[in-house]
Amino acid sequence: MDNKSDPRTRDWFLMSSPFPTIAISITYAYIVKILGPKLMENRKPFELRKVLVVYNFLQVLFSMYLFYEASIGGWLNGYSFSCEPVDYSYSPKAIRTARGCWWYFFSKFTEFFDTFFFVMRKRYDQVSTLHVIHHGIMPVSVWWGVKFTPGGHSTFFGFLNTFVHIIMYTYYMLAAMGPKVQKYLWWKKYLTVLQMVQFVLVMIHSFQLFFRNDCNYPIGFAYFIGAHAVMFYFLFSDFYKKSYLRRDAKVS
Repeated sequence: MDNKSDPRTRDWFLMSSPFPTIAISITYAYIVKILGPKLMENRKPFELRKVLVVYNFLQVLFSMYLFYEASIGGWLNGYSFSCEPVDYSYSPKAIRTARGCWWYFFSKFTEFFDTFFFVMRKRYDQVSTLHVIHHGIMPVSVWWGVKFTPGGHSTFFGFLNTFVHIIMYTYYMLAAMGPKVQKYLWWKKYLTVLQMVQFVLVMIHSFQLFFRNDCNYPIGFAYFIGAHAVMFYFLFSDFYKKSYLRRDAKVS
């Protein structure tokens, strides 16, 4: 594996092998689906309003930083939206982009706290299959990108994703402030729409490489990213239908 990996990221934290990341992700799923609910069984839900406000505010800042790095690293600073090979050099810009990819990978672990807080508040309805799959699979998926292609075409996913997360965590932060603010948050369902639009754009961006043979980018990673976008699109689409369309039909 190391023979084909990016030598620049090879010795970075958690990059030597995928197994620690896989183990962490499996542990996360076990905690939120089995251990956590069992520990909370005879306990009252925790009151975490202030913690949630601070946590989501920090996530907004983190997402803004990641989006800025993705923008400066390429997507608003010279990257081609039709074909962008990975720059494997040790130039300052290439190293900065690779580090941005690693921090994006790390952000997938900080997002675990979304679910931990749901469990601590006994909001088990929020710990859906979609939620756990989405959070649990992302660290493992992003690991491969940092290991082999930290930059270039596939980072478009992170570029869009961090932008969506700025809006998403802003919403969560406002929602945690209580009823006085929550009454203005009528736009929750449009977050799901935005996420689905994100996945459609990633599909188009990834699958376009199938129709050209002049792009020096590993086509396997285009398949990999595109397949994830398809999977997440259908999962979020199903969630949207169950949460909003069927509910609206019942109301009417």
